[in-house]
Amino acid sequence: MIKPIELVIFDCDGVLVDSERIAVRVQVTLGAELGWPLTEDEVVRRFIGRSHAAIRGQIAERLGEETATVWHKRFEQLHAEAVDAGLRPVDGLPEALDAITLPTCVASSGSHEKMRHTLGRTGLYERFAGRIFSATEVAHGKPAPDLFLYAAERMGVDPAACAVVEDSRPGVEAARRAGMRAFGYAGGLTPGERLTGPGTVVFDDMRALPGLVAGR
Repeated sequence: MIKPIELVIFDCDGVLVDSERIAVRVQVTLGAELGWPLTEDEVVRRFIGRSHAAIRGQIAERLGEETATVWHKRFEQLHAEAVDAGLRPVDGLPEALDAITLPTCVASSGSHEKMRHTLGRTGLYERFAGRIFSATEVAHGKPAPDLFLYAAERMGVDPAACAVVEDSRPGVEAARRAGMRAFGYAGGLTPGERLTGPGTVVFDDMRALPGLVAGR
């Protein structure tokens, strides 16, 4: 028997805040500057949804540790500047949060510092304060299930009663591996066909999420 949903776990970038477009632009710029030309689609496939450690590992393997360190520092600087210049919540997200009555939390590949900045800049931080979890707190980032299982444990909810809202392939794979239902948001950069899979509902309008979570 399928358990009713008791907790909705939100990814942050691309689900709560429209920051993935910023991240992709910055990564393409840095790749061109530092010796790894990347298209936007390649950045989405290689980097989106993965932890900073996993991304850094790919860069280090390609360009060496020294360049990976420079890349990481430059990314943080440029990303922060772009966030301050005009980051917004994902379209329809505030309305969706207002309509969802179940407990919620955030589980993101980003660091706590980054989430304080992006969620704070968009007025969303206080909605989730005390219920924000980062891949820096677990051994393995997405697509491993560690982060979502950790969030469920901290929130005191059975993984089978959790639903995850994600916009990346590593994210929906992590949710499925954790034994959770996945809602794949295809209104961002990742095409819907890359989010499909068992136990996964793909949707493209955040305003539809409350009804989907409620089973309507």
